[in-house]
Amino acid sequence: MKSFIAFIVFYFLALFSTALFAQSQKQVVITGARFTYPLLEKWIADYEKINPEVKITIAPRTTTDPAQYDLLIEAYELTPELREQREVLHIGRYALLPVANQKSPAARALATRGADKDELTQLYFHDLFAKKEKDLSFPYVIYTRQQKSGPSITFASFFGYEHQQIKGKSIAGSDEHLIQAVLKDTLALSYNHPGLIYDLNTRSIKQGLTLIPIDLNGNGKISSEEKTTRGLDDLLQSLESNTQHLAVGNIHLSIPKEKYNQEALRFLLWVSDNGLRDLHAFGLLSPDAAQLQADKEKFELLTSSIK
Repeated sequence: MKSFIAFIVFYFLALFSTALFAQSQKQVVITGARFTYPLLEKWIADYEKINPEVKITIAPRTTTDPAQYDLLIEAYELTPELREQREVLHIGRYALLPVANQKSPAARALATRGADKDELTQLYFHDLFAKKEKDLSFPYVIYTRQQKSGPSITFASFFGYEHQQIKGKSIAGSDEHLIQAVLKDTLALSYNHPGLIYDLNTRSIKQGLTLIPIDLNGNGKISSEEKTTRGLDDLLQSLESNTQHLAVGNIHLSIPKEKYNQEALRFLLWVSDNGLRDLHAFGLLSPDAAQLQADKEKFELLTSSIK
């Protein structure tokens, strides 16, 4: 009987302790661009190691954002209306590269000589007014995202178009699904960022994929260096200083200007000081230094209110 009573007491004490811990634990919810989630998970794990009282969770984005969240990570610029409501910190960039199925006619035709901006405009947008100096008569199928996304908006904008004007098959799902579609179709041609085109462990391009070389330095020619198949780290190093002739988007975290979660702000500031060193590991580029500094200065007023 005594042992039974002791068990009951222990059971309710355990429940009470769990409830107290849950109440005392600081919660942060993040949502936004899905291709950033692996990087976010790394940052969250590192942050929670030194702040075990904090619980940060990712609420996956579907066709819309969750009803409630503290931080938004996005891969395209916010609308003017949202900029009025949120404070933004640019924490990285991503390059978008043309990628094809390794067995595709596009890969055979372009993997050696590459493609310039006019040719890519013809391929992805069927632009009748683009220059047609080279033969692009090989069969191909363009794959793009069905839903509005940072990469599709950024890629189309670089060529002067809206994301819905990319011609071809629209794939529901994430950027990972776009890669899977390219691997399954031997006519496939698409676009994506290096973190998904390359294997992040081996740092080599994923089996079954081929990059289409592009004119990075804008000299009107595809140089031998631009044709060379490189590992991910060499590619990223080159892209850090050669993005003016390439579709490149910004990644940013944002928080409401009013009634924000203070722990979310602490995490955001920790990322700005400690997380950027992880960008290359996930196939991403460093943020523009001047933009990052300007953003951090805007947060000075917010940080003064942290208790």
